[in-house]
Amino acid sequence: MTASAQCEALRYNKAAMRIIGIDPGLQVTGYGVIDYERGRHALVEGGIIETDPKAGLPARLAALYRGLDTVVRQTQPDVAVVEQLYSKYSHPQTALLMAHARGATLLALSHRSVEMVSYTASMVKRALVGHGRASKRQVAGMVAQMLGVSLDDISDHVSDALALALCHSTPWALAQGPGSGRFVALDGQLCAPHLPFRRRRRL
Repeated sequence: MTASAQCEALRYNKAAMRIIGIDPGLQVTGYGVIDYERGRHALVEGGIIETDPKAGLPARLAALYRGLDTVVRQTQPDVAVVEQLYSKYSHPQTALLMAHARGATLLALSHRSVEMVSYTASMVKRALVGHGRASKRQVAGMVAQMLGVSLDDISDHVSDALALALCHSTPWALAQGPGSGRFVALDGQLCAPHLPFRRRRRL
């Protein structure tokens, strides 16, 4: 199913959708998988992938790729949501490392033929909380409320990833629709019961 077809399925609540949100990072990458059907959300899995800080950059990127590939293979998402990169960073080195991690993420998704969409942080906040300047605590609280879990059970990385996944299923995000110029898919198309969290350390 293409990204645009997935959008239409969500818009009219005709089909279930499995969405994975990914918060890429070279040291820690958070992910969260949800099922969405007819206005209801269910948590499938959430966790983090950690790489060895003592390893070289190529080895860490390879570990991140393998970890994400395993998650995607096991959870079989229909669409993946990754936060859109900022155009300006006050710490260029951090931005560069983030871009490397994001690249490994996109490669893993592409190799599994998973469609990818992107939202800015302000878009996620607006979709979940109602305004683009919401605090991380407010967003995390909405994530916990929508999925029926405790804030104490969700790390910041997992919460950020779940927020991305939830954003893709909200009426606000769907209302943006194809053609808004803000949702990017890998193939060039445009779109706008609680299980244990898992840790995948230094894969």
